[in-house]
Amino acid sequence: MDILKLTIESARRGMIKKEFTCAELVQACLDNIKKDNKEINDFLEITEKLALEQAKKIDDKITRGEKIEGLEGIPIAIKDNILVEEYNCTAGSKILETYKAVYDATVIKKLKDAGAIIIGKTNLDEFAMGSSTENSAFGVVKNPLDKTRVPGGSSGGSAAAVAAGHCLGALGSDTGGSVRQPASFCGIVGYKPSYGMVSRYGLIAMSSSLDQIGAFAKNVEDAELIFNAIKGKDMFDSTTIDNTKYKIQNTKYKQLRIGIPKEYFEEGIDKKVKEKIEKAIEIFKKNGAEIKEISLPLTDYALAVYYIIMPAEVSANLARFDGIKYGYSKIKKPNTKCQNLLEYYLQTRAEGFGDEPRRRIILGTYVLSAGYRDAYYNKAQKVRTLIKKEFDEVFKKVDVIITPTTPTAAFKIGEKKDLLSMYLSDIYTTPASLAGLPAISIPCGEVDNLPVGLQIIGSQFYDEFIFDIAKQFNRYH
Repeated sequence: MDILKLTIESARRGMIKKEFTCAELVQACLDNIKKDNKEINDFLEITEKLALEQAKKIDDKITRGEKIEGLEGIPIAIKDNILVEEYNCTAGSKILETYKAVYDATVIKKLKDAGAIIIGKTNLDEFAMGSSTENSAFGVVKNPLDKTRVPGGSSGGSAAAVAAGHCLGALGSDTGGSVRQPASFCGIVGYKPSYGMVSRYGLIAMSSSLDQIGAFAKNVEDAELIFNAIKGKDMFDSTTIDNTKYKIQNTKYKQLRIGIPKEYFEEGIDKKVKEKIEKAIEIFKKNGAEIKEISLPLTDYALAVYYIIMPAEVSANLARFDGIKYGYSKIKKPNTKCQNLLEYYLQTRAEGFGDEPRRRIILGTYVLSAGYRDAYYNKAQKVRTLIKKEFDEVFKKVDVIITPTTPTAAFKIGEKKDLLSMYLSDIYTTPASLAGLPAISIPCGEVDNLPVGLQIIGSQFYDEFIFDIAKQFNRYH
């Protein structure tokens, strides 16, 4: 069975027609993972027992002549910062290496209720901090399309798993671009919902005002199926909203107004990537869309704002990982002596956290410290408000905004040695995150045999509309 050729719809159809059983589909995914994982390193744990138990339930249902729909019987991979009860949840960090989840995240409960098959936990940049999945405590993830290159990050394991045919869909988390950027690098679809559309309960927090759980899939329709399964208000997450209030009619190209922000096409973008995005825009234009040049001048400040607000929230969220309640503990090691509790904390956290988390904790603590909070953190929050208002004003004139997902195609492993060049990988994705907007990355061509992603951004809570536009594009592309 060629998993790479299967979509969610075709897999479900194959099970209904009894071309293969759910157990056979799951086993094919498991076999692919076991064959490739040593090289690609996209999975940290295979949930084989759980997957086969779930598959048997689906096969029994089909045998009884009952209908299966949606995600029933579909193997889905889970980024390893999302809790799956009784399985490890490391967040890609040594400090949580031995931690087992004691409950299911809301999105996992919803996937199980929908009949989806949880196939395994995927590798990630430590605590979702990175743009390449080179920062995991458990090794670098390779791009299955070119194993000398990164799959993007921080959800690189989930993106690689879908692209390699190890599953038919996956969950990741997106804080500043961590679903969209790896989707672009791996040539698949990656969706970041509006902030509040999907519960964060059971997601190990990095930056609480920015984190969202998103979906990876081979096509837009599959990504939408996953999103529809996990969305909705949750009593365990007060930031979630009742999304049934935001229904809109489909918009055809002849009615569509598309904004093209000039700031996204100036300095920093690879010439060949720019050409591919411009060709994609022409497809919209030829099919009746109105193309408008717009300006988002505060884009220039978005990355700076992001790297103030995000580390500040990291500093607070990661304070809980001290080795006392769970995870790595310095004091449990033989012949270890600590003079006092502070020394114990310092030694545990110094050894348990990698370079990037330590860097962001220190930066976040600095911007929140006395004398600097007003100068940095409070000012960044004010600029964030202005960025949101700027988007709101633009959306009075256009229906969607189209940009590149990333300035370049996938770069080589070890290529970006300086931090700034790595952080700049998220320059086109962070603005939508700061504003809480829905955004999707879809493949729109190749540069030097490497995929290029097109990003479509919409108004907050108009997630359904974004999927509609993406599907329309694919019909003509």
